[in-house]
Amino acid sequence: MIAHLFNAPLGDGEAAVGVGTVGSSEAIMLAGLAFKRKWQNKMKELGKPCDKPNIVTGANVQVCWEKFARYFEVELKEVKLRDGYYVMDPEKAVEMVDENTICVAAILGSTLNGEFEDVKRLNDLLVEKNKETGWDTPIHVDAASGGFIAPFIYPELEWDFRLPLVKKSINVSGHKYGLVYAGIGWVIWRNKEDLPDELIFHINYLGSDQPTFTLNFSKGSSQIIAQYYQLIRLGYEGYRNIMENCQENAMVVKAGLEKTGRFNIVSKDQGVPLVAFSLKDHSRHTEFEVSDMLRRYGWIVPAYTMPADAQHVTVLRVVIREDFSRTLAERLVLDIEKVLHDLDTLPSRVVEKLATVAPEEGEGHHAVVKRTAIEVQKEIAAAWKKLVADGKKISKIC
Repeated sequence: MIAHLFNAPLGDGEAAVGVGTVGSSEAIMLAGLAFKRKWQNKMKELGKPCDKPNIVTGANVQVCWEKFARYFEVELKEVKLRDGYYVMDPEKAVEMVDENTICVAAILGSTLNGEFEDVKRLNDLLVEKNKETGWDTPIHVDAASGGFIAPFIYPELEWDFRLPLVKKSINVSGHKYGLVYAGIGWVIWRNKEDLPDELIFHINYLGSDQPTFTLNFSKGSSQIIAQYYQLIRLGYEGYRNIMENCQENAMVVKAGLEKTGRFNIVSKDQGVPLVAFSLKDHSRHTEFEVSDMLRRYGWIVPAYTMPADAQHVTVLRVVIREDFSRTLAERLVLDIEKVLHDLDTLPSRVVEKLATVAPEEGEGHHAVVKRTAIEVQKEIAAAWKKLVADGKKISKIC
């Protein structure tokens, strides 16, 4: 079912193969191992060294890619981000590809801002480079977040097995927008030939031949049953309706935040149903203070910094799931407005004034500013204690 969803060629003797995993983390480990082994076998056939494999990704990849690289001794070559562009640049990624690159990993739904990377552009550029060099560098698509979104609300978007270089594998998380509780991921190979047979183990002590390719053997089947149930219960129309509703509610949150005039929106309309945003003015408070204050209104909205070279950008992120209603979306915007009002009533952060004092103004002036900062910090602490004393129950997670 999932291979069909990703447009794998299932006719004319071709058959996709897949594995159920513990989330997309294990799925990525398995896909990476398959790429590494295929590359090693090819290099051995050519009589070339195969001890320095690398993989090209954006700096926005999830930590499981870093784990794969470190655990399985693969160099991770990251395309750095830049201000205003928070996903992997296809041009820069292809420039980093060399003969030892086992694959380029593209993300369909960045964790940081939900944006879909341009897999089609990456494919076209890599096709040209492969022709020039004689290499056969493939693409893996990490569709952990977007794999159960794009097929339903962006069916014309080319990112999957329709692209010639996405000819190996795609992973997706069933416990994100696959609508299953935590603990299930999937990795699909386009053809059986794309998964090296030497990585598959065969056992028969359970009564018949059972091929297995996982990092762990014993695990529950409840998530697999739940995924199957959701697919046959909801079908294509059901999933599409849910994803469209999530996207509409994300637009409500985005419009509400834009109306305040206080935020820059860093997420894109085409992507995962989430809203990532940052403050326009940091002279009085930061995104971390907004995140902390929102907890007092019952919301858990994470604040985090972007990876290199955009680490100076701090972002808040609201993820819209299927049970996040229009009413909750509107209430969240109202609570964010209340938080901004509450923060505006607090004294401004004057500690930064220390950096603006000229050296020639003397030691005495520095001491005066330092004492003022301490006094203001005490006032801020007292104000926070008053707000905490008012107390709000935490009832929602966003």
